[in-house]
Amino acid sequence: MRALIIVALAFAISVPWAVAAERTPQAARVRVDHHLREVRQISSHFEDVLAQGCRRFPSSAEWNVYFDGEIDRVVLLMAHMEQAWTEAKQTGDDDVRRSAKTPRKQKERARLLIDKLQRCASDNGAEFSPMALWQRIEREVPQRRAEIALPQ
Repeated sequence: MRALIIVALAFAISVPWAVAAERTPQAARVRVDHHLREVRQISSHFEDVLAQGCRRFPSSAEWNVYFDGEIDRVVLLMAHMEQAWTEAKQTGDDDVRRSAKTPRKQKERARLLIDKLQRCASDNGAEFSPMALWQRIEREVPQRRAEIALPQ
């Protein structure tokens, strides 16, 4: 009997919380759109990087500064993509969810960018391991997501 009461109390407490956690489609859309604007802006930068030739730097140290900045942008891009999806999951609206998923289809472009950066690194007398780079990006994305998350 005690167990039944505990389960009933747990259910009574958790159901209103779950319902309260769901956002209206309009509220979720505002939050998702914020992150998608950031994704578009950063993606535009990377499209320019892909379209242009490799930048030349006088030293490998200067290349490394440039490279770290570009990787920081990749981390920020991925953080915004993931945060858009997290925000979209707060509503049951399929349109909001679909729009939040759209940029995720561009992940192949990230591979092209890493390939290009690897060629450019070589041109500048530097090198990096793509696998180690992806691991670094995956490690840094959660912290960046915490920094860019909109207040509740």
